Amino acid sequence: MTALLRYQADLLLRSQRWLPPVILYAAFLAIGVQSGQPVLDSLGYAAAGLLPVAAWLVRICVTNEPDAARACVAAARGPARAHLACLLTALLASALLGVVTTLVVTLVSDPVSNGHRVHVPPLRAGAAGLLAALVCALLGSAVGALTNRPLLRSPGRAVPAMLLAALLSAVLAGSPAQAAVGGLVTGSQSGRVPVPLLPLAGAALVTAGAFAAACALTSRRSP
Repeated sequence: MTALLRYQADLLLRSQRWLPPVILYAAFLAIGVQSGQPVLDSLGYAAAGLLPVAAWLVRICVTNEPDAARACVAAARGPARAHLACLLTALLASALLGVVTTLVVTLVSDPVSNGHRVHVPPLRAGAAGLLAALVCALLGSAVGALTNRPLLRSPGRAVPAMLLAALLSAVLAGSPAQAAVGGLVTGSQSGRVPVPLLPLAGAALVTAGAFAAACALTSRRSP
Protein backbone atom coordinates (compact mmCIF):
# COMPACT_ATOMS: atom_id res chain seq x y z
CA MET A 1 0.00 0.00 0.00
CA THR A 2 2.91 2.36 0.70
CA ALA A 3 4.11 2.04 -2.88
CA LEU A 4 0.61 2.73 -4.19
CA LEU A 5 0.33 5.81 -1.99
CA ARG A 6 3.66 7.12 -3.26
CA TYR A 7 2.56 6.45 -6.83
CA GLN A 8 -0.74 8.28 -6.37
CA ALA A 9 0.89 11.17 -4.53
CA ASP A 10 3.39 11.56 -7.36
CA LEU A 11 0.57 11.52 -9.90
CA LEU A 12 -1.32 14.17 -7.96
CA LEU A 13 1.66 16.48 -7.60
CA ARG A 14 2.89 16.14 -11.18
CA SER A 15 -0.57 16.56 -12.70
CA GLN A 16 -0.93 20.02 -11.11
CA ARG A 17 -4.69 19.43 -11.06
CA TRP A 18 -4.59 20.19 -7.35
CA LEU A 19 -3.87 23.85 -8.10
CA PRO A 20 -7.45 25.02 -8.85
CA PRO A 21 -9.01 23.77 -5.57
CA VAL A 22 -6.06 24.96 -3.50
CA ILE A 23 -6.03 28.40 -5.15
CA LEU A 24 -9.79 28.78 -4.70
CA TYR A 25 -9.45 27.73 -1.07
CA ALA A 26 -6.69 30.29 -0.56
CA ALA A 27 -8.93 32.97 -2.09
CA PHE A 28 -11.80 31.84 0.15
CA LEU A 29 -9.56 32.24 3.19
CA ALA A 30 -8.20 35.60 2.02
CA ILE A 31 -11.75 36.93 1.79
CA GLY A 32 -13.10 35.51 5.04
CA VAL A 33 -10.10 35.43 7.39
CA GLN A 34 -8.52 38.74 8.35
CA SER A 35 -5.78 39.50 10.84
CA GLY A 36 -7.15 40.36 14.26
CA GLN A 37 -10.45 38.48 13.94
CA PRO A 38 -11.52 36.13 16.78
CA VAL A 39 -9.55 32.93 16.41
CA LEU A 40 -12.38 30.41 16.85
CA ASP A 41 -14.59 32.12 14.27
CA SER A 42 -11.75 32.14 11.76
CA LEU A 43 -10.88 28.50 12.42
CA GLY A 44 -14.50 27.50 11.91
CA TYR A 45 -14.63 29.37 8.62
CA ALA A 46 -11.41 27.73 7.44
CA ALA A 47 -12.56 24.25 8.42
CA ALA A 48 -15.90 24.60 6.63
CA GLY A 49 -14.17 25.64 3.41
CA LEU A 50 -11.99 22.54 3.50
CA LEU A 51 -14.91 20.15 3.02
CA PRO A 52 -15.60 20.80 -0.69
CA VAL A 53 -11.86 21.01 -1.33
CA ALA A 54 -11.43 17.50 0.09
CA ALA A 55 -14.23 16.19 -2.13
CA TRP A 56 -12.64 17.87 -5.16
CA LEU A 57 -9.24 16.32 -4.38
CA VAL A 58 -10.88 12.88 -4.25
CA ARG A 59 -12.33 13.46 -7.71
CA ILE A 60 -8.90 14.48 -8.98
CA CYS A 61 -7.23 11.39 -7.56
CA VAL A 62 -9.80 8.86 -8.78
CA THR A 63 -9.83 10.32 -12.31
CA ASN A 64 -6.13 11.13 -12.62
CA GLU A 65 -4.98 7.98 -14.39
CA PRO A 66 -5.75 7.02 -17.98
CA ASP A 67 -7.97 3.94 -18.15
CA ALA A 68 -5.11 1.79 -19.45
CA ALA A 69 -2.79 2.76 -16.60
CA ARG A 70 -5.55 2.28 -14.06
CA ALA A 71 -6.26 -1.19 -15.43
CA CYS A 72 -2.58 -2.14 -15.15
CA VAL A 73 -2.36 -1.00 -11.53
CA ALA A 74 -5.62 -2.79 -10.70
CA ALA A 75 -4.35 -5.99 -12.30
CA ALA A 76 -1.07 -5.82 -10.40
CA ARG A 77 -2.35 -4.86 -6.95
CA GLY A 78 -6.08 -5.46 -7.09
CA PRO A 79 -8.81 -2.94 -8.02
CA ALA A 80 -9.93 -2.37 -4.43
CA ARG A 81 -6.41 -1.62 -3.16
CA ALA A 82 -5.70 0.62 -6.14
CA HIS A 83 -8.87 2.61 -5.55
CA LEU A 84 -8.24 2.82 -1.81
CA ALA A 85 -4.82 4.32 -2.53
CA CYS A 86 -6.52 7.06 -4.57
CA LEU A 87 -8.94 7.83 -1.76
CA LEU A 88 -6.28 7.81 0.96
CA THR A 89 -4.00 10.06 -1.08
CA ALA A 90 -6.76 12.64 -1.41
CA LEU A 91 -7.59 12.37 2.30
CA LEU A 92 -3.95 12.80 3.34
CA ALA A 93 -3.57 15.80 1.02
CA SER A 94 -6.69 17.37 2.52
CA ALA A 95 -5.48 16.71 6.05
CA LEU A 96 -2.09 18.26 5.26
CA LEU A 97 -3.82 21.32 3.83
CA GLY A 98 -5.94 21.51 6.97
CA VAL A 99 -2.87 21.39 9.22
CA VAL A 100 -1.14 24.20 7.33
CA THR A 101 -4.28 26.31 7.20
CA THR A 102 -5.00 25.85 10.91
CA LEU A 103 -1.49 26.93 11.81
CA VAL A 104 -1.63 30.05 9.64
CA VAL A 105 -5.14 31.04 10.77
CA THR A 106 -4.24 30.58 14.44
CA LEU A 107 -1.16 32.77 14.04
CA VAL A 108 -2.92 35.64 12.27
CA SER A 109 -6.11 35.64 14.35
CA ASP A 110 -6.70 37.38 17.67
CA PRO A 111 -6.88 34.92 20.63
CA VAL A 112 -10.12 36.38 22.00
CA SER A 113 -13.82 35.55 21.97
CA ASN A 114 -16.34 37.17 19.68
CA GLY A 115 -16.57 40.78 20.79
CA HIS A 116 -13.00 40.67 22.17
CA ARG A 117 -14.22 40.14 25.73
CA VAL A 118 -12.57 36.85 26.80
CA HIS A 119 -9.05 35.60 26.18
CA VAL A 120 -8.88 32.30 24.27
CA PRO A 121 -5.71 30.16 24.70
CA PRO A 122 -4.14 29.99 21.21
CA LEU A 123 -2.81 26.43 21.56
CA ARG A 124 -6.16 25.07 22.66
CA ALA A 125 -7.92 27.02 19.93
CA GLY A 126 -5.49 25.70 17.33
CA ALA A 127 -6.00 22.12 18.54
CA ALA A 128 -9.77 22.51 18.34
CA GLY A 129 -9.49 24.07 14.90
CA LEU A 130 -7.27 21.22 13.73
CA LEU A 131 -9.80 18.63 14.91
CA ALA A 132 -12.59 20.50 13.11
CA ALA A 133 -10.46 20.66 9.95
CA LEU A 134 -9.86 16.90 10.15
CA VAL A 135 -13.60 16.33 10.54
CA CYS A 136 -14.25 18.34 7.38
CA ALA A 137 -11.41 16.64 5.50
CA LEU A 138 -12.81 13.23 6.42
CA LEU A 139 -16.39 14.08 5.55
CA GLY A 140 -15.35 15.77 2.30
CA SER A 141 -13.39 12.68 1.34
CA ALA A 142 -16.43 10.53 2.09
CA VAL A 143 -18.54 12.78 -0.15
CA GLY A 144 -15.96 12.47 -2.93
CA ALA A 145 -15.83 8.69 -2.58
CA LEU A 146 -19.61 8.34 -2.92
CA THR A 147 -20.14 10.81 -5.77
CA ASN A 148 -17.38 9.77 -8.18
CA ARG A 149 -16.22 6.58 -9.86
CA PRO A 150 -17.09 3.79 -9.55
CA LEU A 151 -20.52 4.94 -8.30
CA LEU A 152 -20.96 7.90 -10.66
CA ARG A 153 -18.83 7.91 -13.79
CA SER A 154 -20.41 10.73 -15.83
CA PRO A 155 -19.05 14.19 -14.93
CA GLY A 156 -22.50 15.60 -15.66
CA ARG A 157 -23.87 13.59 -12.76
CA ALA A 158 -20.83 13.29 -10.51
CA VAL A 159 -19.90 16.97 -10.21
CA PRO A 160 -23.37 18.34 -9.34
CA ALA A 161 -23.94 15.44 -6.93
CA MET A 162 -20.58 16.09 -5.28
CA LEU A 163 -21.22 19.80 -4.86
CA LEU A 164 -24.72 19.27 -3.48
CA ALA A 165 -23.57 16.56 -1.07
CA ALA A 166 -20.69 18.75 0.13
CA LEU A 167 -23.06 21.65 0.78
CA LEU A 168 -25.54 19.47 2.66
CA SER A 169 -22.75 17.86 4.69
CA ALA A 170 -21.62 21.29 5.84
CA VAL A 171 -25.01 22.74 6.82
CA LEU A 172 -27.40 19.94 7.78
CA ALA A 173 -28.08 19.47 11.47
CA GLY A 174 -26.57 16.22 12.71
CA SER A 175 -23.66 16.35 10.28
CA PRO A 176 -20.26 15.90 11.99
CA ALA A 177 -18.92 18.86 10.01
CA GLN A 178 -21.79 21.10 11.06
CA ALA A 179 -21.32 20.03 14.67
CA ALA A 180 -17.57 20.69 14.63
CA VAL A 181 -17.79 24.05 12.89
CA GLY A 182 -20.85 25.09 14.90
CA GLY A 183 -18.99 24.22 18.09
CA LEU A 184 -16.19 26.62 17.17
CA VAL A 185 -18.63 29.42 16.36
CA THR A 186 -20.59 28.85 19.56
CA GLY A 187 -17.38 28.65 21.57
CA SER A 188 -16.28 31.98 20.14
CA GLN A 189 -19.32 33.64 21.68
CA SER A 190 -18.41 32.54 25.21
CA GLY A 191 -14.65 32.11 24.92
CA ARG A 192 -14.91 28.38 25.70
CA VAL A 193 -12.79 26.19 23.44
CA PRO A 194 -14.69 23.07 22.27
CA VAL A 195 -13.15 19.64 21.80
CA PRO A 196 -14.99 18.06 18.83
CA LEU A 197 -14.02 14.45 19.52
CA LEU A 198 -17.54 13.08 18.92
CA PRO A 199 -17.84 14.76 15.48
CA LEU A 200 -14.37 13.43 14.66
CA ALA A 201 -15.38 9.88 15.57
CA GLY A 202 -18.59 10.21 13.54
CA ALA A 203 -16.75 11.56 10.51
CA ALA A 204 -14.19 8.74 10.74
CA LEU A 205 -16.95 6.11 10.79
CA VAL A 206 -18.78 7.69 7.85
CA THR A 207 -15.56 7.93 5.85
CA ALA A 208 -14.55 4.35 6.60
CA GLY A 209 -17.95 3.15 5.41
CA ALA A 210 -17.83 5.30 2.27
CA PHE A 211 -14.33 4.11 1.38
CA ALA A 212 -15.29 0.46 1.99
CA ALA A 213 -18.38 0.77 -0.21
CA ALA A 214 -16.48 2.49 -3.02
CA CYS A 215 -13.65 -0.07 -2.95
CA ALA A 216 -16.05 -3.01 -2.83
CA LEU A 217 -17.93 -1.69 -5.85
CA THR A 218 -14.67 -1.01 -7.69
CA SER A 219 -13.68 -4.67 -7.42
CA ARG A 220 -16.94 -5.66 -9.16
CA ARG A 221 -16.74 -3.21 -12.03
CA SER A 222 -14.28 -2.92 -14.85
CA PRO A 223 -12.15 0.26 -14.88
